[in-house]
Amino acid sequence: MYNVVRKILTLYRGRIVGTISGLSFAFVYLHYGFLRTLFILLCATAGYYIGLRLDRDEDLRALLERLLPPVD
Repeated sequence: MYNVVRKILTLYRGRIVGTISGLSFAFVYLHYGFLRTLFILLCATAGYYIGLRLDRDEDLRALLERLLPPVD
């Protein structure tokens, strides 16, 4: 039984993730509204980007200086 479920999850991973993402987006949209949903997605994307850079062993200070250059 476990192997069958694992095989299905492996074969249809993109469809499953897409469906769950779509349902999650729809729930958040209905619950909070469009602009708040966009803000949540923006924050999640920024968090993903920062986490991706940290996983690649990039220094957080160097990343922030590159993204937000100092103002003279």
